[in-house]
Amino acid sequence: MLYDALIGPFLEFEFMRRALVSTFALAFGAAPIGVILMLRRMSLIGDAMSHAILPGAAVGFMLAGLNLYAMAAGGLIAGFVIAVGAGLIARSTELKEDASLAAFFLISLALGVTLVSVKGNNIDLLHFLFGSVLAVDDPALLLVVGIASVSLVVLALIWRPLVLECVDPNFLRSVSRAGGPIHMVFLALVVMNLVGGFQALGTLLAVGIMMLPAVTSRFWARDISGMIGIAILCAALSGYVGLLLSYHSSLPSGPAIILVAGALYALSVALGPVGGLVWQAVTRRHLEA
Repeated sequence: MLYDALIGPFLEFEFMRRALVSTFALAFGAAPIGVILMLRRMSLIGDAMSHAILPGAAVGFMLAGLNLYAMAAGGLIAGFVIAVGAGLIARSTELKEDASLAAFFLISLALGVTLVSVKGNNIDLLHFLFGSVLAVDDPALLLVVGIASVSLVVLALIWRPLVLECVDPNFLRSVSRAGGPIHMVFLALVVMNLVGGFQALGTLLAVGIMMLPAVTSRFWARDISGMIGIAILCAALSGYVGLLLSYHSSLPSGPAIILVAGALYALSVALGPVGGLVWQAVTRRHLEA
């Protein structure tokens, strides 16, 4: 009974194994990026960038149809253009970077939906917005695993200045000029992981597997290494349970994965030992006694 419920679908169907491996790869690549975004108070930038890649992917779709590499290349180019453009406007005018990104992502979302609607149909539009993790093929799986591998290697190389910039960016600027290049490399990792997540979860949900496990981890650990480990575990668990929920209940797989991540977040808000509601109530009562 438990075997059929928890393991059987992955052993019986190849598409379930591919989906599981792709969600695990997304967990290892995107969850650490989400933790860094959260610590740098850039959580909403991930959401903005996930929409920014849509017009580039749409242009790739118009030129080559549902070609993985064309859409991925288009998404990467669009993401980099939006990131650099928003940064230049923020530095050249009085507009803050978050407001500049908000303007870019709204324009990008409208432009991307328009391009897909002109060339494709409602099914294509749903594929772009919500993805299809159960339809991941070999090229898409290799792309997601490759992005996760590159992300982990690059994070290991820039780890020290990246963490220092999270803790004390002014000190990093005073001792090194690495802050600017590190920021750009980190934004490149954000775009790459959103493009990888787009293949499985679509542009609207890709940021969910990046940010929900990250904010969940904040309620379980105080140090950055602990938060990253818990975020990866939460993202992988969300993928596994979400796929099972989708298989047994005939629910759409991408939203099921994000809903499980949301349930873990809600549970952590209530029970997490680092600032959770129940923990705060128990601690306050103990101090009053």
